[in-house]
Amino acid sequence: MSLTRVPGLLFGGDYNPEQWPEEVWAEDMRLMSEAGVTMVTVAVFSWSRLEPRPGAYDFGWLDRVLDLLHEHGIAADLATATATPPPWLVRDHPEVMPVDAQGVRLEFGSRQGYCPSSPVFRENAVRLATAMAERYGGHPALAMWHVGNEYADHTLECFCPESARHFGAWLEARYGTIESLNAAWGTSCWGQHYTAFGHIEPPRKAPGPINPAQLLDWRRFCSDALLELFSAERDVLRVMTPDVPVTTNFMSILHGLDYWAWAAAEDLVSDDAYPDPADGQSHVAVALSYDLMRSLKGRPWLLLESAPSAVSWREVNVPKPPGMMRLHSLQAVAHGADGVMFFQWRQAKYGPEKFHSALLPHGGTRTRGWQDTLRLGSDLRRLAEVAGTGTHAEVALVIGWDSWWGLEAPESMPSNRLKLKDLLLAWYAPLRARGITVDLAPPDRDLSGYRVVIVPNLYLCTQEQAGRLASVTGDLVVGPFSGVVDAADRVHDGGAPGPLRDLLGVSIDEFWPLTDDAIQPVRYAGGATGVARTWTEWVRLDGDDPAAVLATYEGGDLDGLPAITRKGNATYVSCLLDDVTPVLGEVLGGVAAVEVPAGVEAVRRRRHLFLLNHTTTRQRVMLPHPGTDLLTQTRLRGDIELAPRDAVVLRIEGDT
Repeated sequence: MSLTRVPGLLFGGDYNPEQWPEEVWAEDMRLMSEAGVTMVTVAVFSWSRLEPRPGAYDFGWLDRVLDLLHEHGIAADLATATATPPPWLVRDHPEVMPVDAQGVRLEFGSRQGYCPSSPVFRENAVRLATAMAERYGGHPALAMWHVGNEYADHTLECFCPESARHFGAWLEARYGTIESLNAAWGTSCWGQHYTAFGHIEPPRKAPGPINPAQLLDWRRFCSDALLELFSAERDVLRVMTPDVPVTTNFMSILHGLDYWAWAAAEDLVSDDAYPDPADGQSHVAVALSYDLMRSLKGRPWLLLESAPSAVSWREVNVPKPPGMMRLHSLQAVAHGADGVMFFQWRQAKYGPEKFHSALLPHGGTRTRGWQDTLRLGSDLRRLAEVAGTGTHAEVALVIGWDSWWGLEAPESMPSNRLKLKDLLLAWYAPLRARGITVDLAPPDRDLSGYRVVIVPNLYLCTQEQAGRLASVTGDLVVGPFSGVVDAADRVHDGGAPGPLRDLLGVSIDEFWPLTDDAIQPVRYAGGATGVARTWTEWVRLDGDDPAAVLATYEGGDLDGLPAITRKGNATYVSCLLDDVTPVLGEVLGGVAAVEVPAGVEAVRRRRHLFLLNHTTTRQRVMLPHPGTDLLTQTRLRGDIELAPRDAVVLRIEGDT
């Protein structure tokens, strides 16, 4: 579903007119028009203003805001205003506030404080969403519904009695009988055998390690409980305004929520992203999250929040230097965003975010920030033809939330140093450096259409998922500690790699994690060497048709044992390499790439090639095709120069 009422690329930000005297609104409209703002997010935290008393609504001020927006040609991403409950609801029903794992009920005074399982909170949120849809469903400014805000940011889980009841009902629906749950959880260990679902509590603070199978199901439940809350409002909106898309803002690659399931429940994927200006490599990590957003539905998405300059929540809030706001915004568009929006429009005078940057800074239109706002609005208008265009990827990175939750269980693992985001980036960064477009994909999806499929880790691997990987017709690369457990976190018969054993032609005799200061040299068959850190494995060639050895461990206890193997089209990498490019060199032949200098990013959206210079020096790039730079309307060909933190968006000539 697209935003048909708003052509071109969206540009704008969160607008909080309730924080300002009404006489300021006219200036806001004038300056938004000057900047080229096309959409703003309204009413995210406005519940107590819209419903100051139970069932008594005050819509007048929001009526006037939406009317003003429409008069100035600005669309509204209208929130249902349910991100934070009003004080009266908390005081009348203190049980709506969440309880932490230590049993402490949190207090009102911040934002997004609620128990996801609370029927009282859900009932009141649905009632407000219904009133909003009745009031504004036909308003000409309405372009999109915004439900909640950054789910799982401040409240991922709640340990109150109502959450315990909900968790028990969720478990009963999942397992059917208490005997099935006992078998799945292995409750014969440590005397945890249950005789009734009502005896099961959330994994609160306990004397020692908690059953990892219970923790895994708790992670699943917490994601599902919040999704139920979102869906309750979404269902009302879909019935009352079926032609208006519904979204909620994701938080890049977030551990707490299964974004494959969440994306399936909404009409449009939107994301909040805040790369750190002080981190010279932050553009790589944020590109990975953008490619996830594009992959969740396989179509354009929306960057719903980003920072024009400094944020307000890091230990040191470094501002974005000249050119970086524009470059970061163009990067999002390059990776499939059909709009770039910011938190927020006008910089706040009070509250926790008063020093968070905005499109209109405290200093007004005399500031550097305002000039950056004007320039970006102009650039996005020039790129209007990019809106709606797709992206073609020949390489996929596999990520599954069940496996991620199992991998990063807080205790009882061979090593707590394995972090999925780090494993993903170890493969993604060299692919991105080569200008190779990458999709992210869940392990239970058909992966046969990709030329290369890379699985950095699949700790939890089911028979079905193993079958999906076996059906890959291109090259398959599987990383370490994969195929270890089933969906209930039980070790597969025969140990790792479990259902992947026949595919990979190896068995893992023993996991061999390394201490933080240890390294393990690796020697490739051709004589080159590499280094592994953090994780290695004692690998045994297995079966009647075992794998071939591509690299061995050199020195130490694993000396001479296989480190990297290959059987058919499947490569197994049993360690965490400092540099995976030798492995990529074996599997990327024929995959479309764009050669660029280090620090320059090349991204294709069909006919449009984005070249983004993330460095502070001039860089030369040889264009693979001639074309017209949409930002300057100049024709380019051959060797070009990119200024520091500058970009070219090339409309490629001919049929490519």
